[in-house]
Amino acid sequence: MSDAPTRTEPASLTQVEAEARAALISVRRYDIAVDMTGLLDGPTIECVSTIAFECAEPGASTFVDCAADIRSATLNGRDLDLSIFDAGRLPLPDLAADNVLVVASAQSDTGRSVGILRTVDPSDKLVYVWTSFEPDAARYVWACFDQPDLKAPHGFVVTAPESWTVLSNSAPDQVEPADEGTASVETPARVWTFGDTPPLSTYVVVVNAGPFVELRREVDGYDLGLYARQSLARYLDRDADELFELTRQGLAWFGGQFDQPFPQRRYDQVFVPNMGGAMENWGCVTWTDAVIYRSPPTYAQRQARASVLMHEMAHMWFGDLVTMRWWDDLWLNEAFASWAATWALVGAGTEHTDAWAGFLCALKLEGYRADMSPGTHPIRGDVPDVAQAMANFDAITYSKGQSVLKQLSAYVGDDAFVRGLQAYFRDHAWGNTRLDDLIDAVAAAAGRDLSSWTPAWLDSAGTDTIRLADGALSIVAPDGGVPRPHRFDIVSYVVRDDVLHAVATTPVESTEASVEVDLPEADLHLLNANDLTFAAVRPDATSLATLLSRAGDLPDPLSRALAGGTAWDMMVKGELGAGDVVGVLTAALVTERSPIVVESFLGMALKAAEQWAPADQVAPLLLEVASTASGLTVEPDFRMPALRALAASASTADHFEILREPADHERDLAWRVLARRAELGDYDEDAVTALEKADLDPEAWVRALAVRGAQPDAAAKDEAWSALMVDRTVPMGSSLVQVGNLFWRPTQAELLKPWTDRYLDVLPSLASGGLLAVGGLIRVLFPFAVADQEFHDRALSLAEAPGTHPAIRQNLLTGADTLRRMLAARALSS
Repeated sequence: MSDAPTRTEPASLTQVEAEARAALISVRRYDIAVDMTGLLDGPTIECVSTIAFECAEPGASTFVDCAADIRSATLNGRDLDLSIFDAGRLPLPDLAADNVLVVASAQSDTGRSVGILRTVDPSDKLVYVWTSFEPDAARYVWACFDQPDLKAPHGFVVTAPESWTVLSNSAPDQVEPADEGTASVETPARVWTFGDTPPLSTYVVVVNAGPFVELRREVDGYDLGLYARQSLARYLDRDADELFELTRQGLAWFGGQFDQPFPQRRYDQVFVPNMGGAMENWGCVTWTDAVIYRSPPTYAQRQARASVLMHEMAHMWFGDLVTMRWWDDLWLNEAFASWAATWALVGAGTEHTDAWAGFLCALKLEGYRADMSPGTHPIRGDVPDVAQAMANFDAITYSKGQSVLKQLSAYVGDDAFVRGLQAYFRDHAWGNTRLDDLIDAVAAAAGRDLSSWTPAWLDSAGTDTIRLADGALSIVAPDGGVPRPHRFDIVSYVVRDDVLHAVATTPVESTEASVEVDLPEADLHLLNANDLTFAAVRPDATSLATLLSRAGDLPDPLSRALAGGTAWDMMVKGELGAGDVVGVLTAALVTERSPIVVESFLGMALKAAEQWAPADQVAPLLLEVASTASGLTVEPDFRMPALRALAASASTADHFEILREPADHERDLAWRVLARRAELGDYDEDAVTALEKADLDPEAWVRALAVRGAQPDAAAKDEAWSALMVDRTVPMGSSLVQVGNLFWRPTQAELLKPWTDRYLDVLPSLASGGLLAVGGLIRVLFPFAVADQEFHDRALSLAEAPGTHPAIRQNLLTGADTLRRMLAARALSS
């Protein structure tokens, strides 16, 4: 029987505790020795964290965070009592004015993506290790004061297997063979010594390691690096020029616009396996290698990847250089990076000048969806502890927040907004701020009082609706109260010679529910033209009819995206049936020429058909989508997205014949065709086996699993479910999406009923997982296409149950509300 004390789960740091600790101590520096040699053949990483810090009240006490196994700890040379180490906290009594804390720890739980993940590439058995610490996961790897406002320089010395490359926030100062006996296991090793970082929060430092393939390029005085696992070398080579060019454009754009160039020469981007997103580590962005696409990417895939690249780069300034004091300003951190990404794609000379249309058709619609659910929350809200902060990594924070910053820029003027940002970065570099610091800088630059604008937009939830009826413009708040201030445009069109002609642009700045406008006679008054504000729009009856029937005739991609988004919003709110929405989108696709709008509308049409239509209309609506996609396959610019949409909706022998020859030459398309056939009951085991053997993608086994899981067969569903939610062997990112989407097929609702129950049964166990894993599993695998009212009621009950983790509650509330709307839409269309 062990005498070791029983430990409780690591506690979630509260805002009160963080404020008290920040008032008491200031950290001078971290020196962290990391031994990764035990990860080559096993699960353990060992660290020694040496922390020099000052205490404002000598004799006082605090605690250091460590959710690993502490081997030893000394404070100012005296041993600390490890028997009182509990809940991920080691008490630090009787502090001096100047202190040195040394904590040796080991972490063997390296397979759950909680701060660190060790993965083995199934294709060549090579081992890779990545770390990602947002919001408070650094404590799972080494001891630290894990809160954003205790910034300090970090110095890393990393011992790793000889065959590995080690990456951290800057270039290594020195790499040399390890002394005999340095490593924790008998393996040849090297020691990587990195120079001090700038003062950084604990959540944006990083150590990644493995036998990476490396590409480097000197561009505009910067030393740029790209890294990936060896099995993806050919795909990284294919995409390297594009990634390097986007990186060059982003660094030049942000450095110039912010009047503050990125201050170190080296900027690395590391693409790692089984990561559900990306992380803005200073100078060393780590993100999922699912974006190193195994097939030539479509335009939308490339734009999405470019957006992530710019998002994480923008964090170098907003988040890393200047950091929020506490997680209640998380929205500002993420929303700013999202806004800046789209702003840069449009302005920095990239090919993605239609990026605002892409944002509207995808991410902004997700923001609207979240904002109309019971899970909505003010953009700026109470975050009493870090667990609640995890719940706020959602579409309100990212997409609505991005839209609100775009509205703020329109409200004060783009030039003033940028001048405010320049002042903000200049005045607060390497420090921590509150929202008011940014708003004050923007207000000063614009010469405007934003004291009422800020609470109106940030402190209440829900979406306003801009309505035009009988020549009168009104703005309706979701609670019937006072609407937010809005700055937007109305563009008026008339139809002449069967063409839409813009005849007037009317700028509107409103602070009241009723707004006087002088609009010309027109066939269409396009509300919120250029998509400047975050609001639902409902034009007058004549305008609406023109908008929906002539969406494809509008003159620019963003206006056409606005038309499609309006139709979608009407379906979500029970004003339009799924069939009508599919009709609007497919009609617009006949003449559409923007690659991002083509792909977006095809995806929206598929989703409307599969998730929003009643069961008896799924097949005919998919036939309509397939017919539209078939016509687009002859257009070179749209051929691949059209073929993919056709593969998802193929309904006739003619459709499969169109796909036959392209699928022979494109493995991704071949997988999609096999999946569609499997869904329809035509599963071909020999074809799946042959394609898996021929496919060079190290995740080819996932594609095979997804095809098997698409079958209307209980045993196949069991296999896929075990991989998804029991063993959790399916990598995060696009692999998870592929298997999840093909698992929940809309025509298999009766068969899948037991698995909808299992989904809810397993959710509580996800609470201990990492941030990216929790969000990915809950959102991606929500059974929208097949769930019923009984599932909805049980999901809502679980969300509202005492003790449900905030992140699980938030995702369940949003998902359940969307399902409620889907069930209503299906009933409406029956």
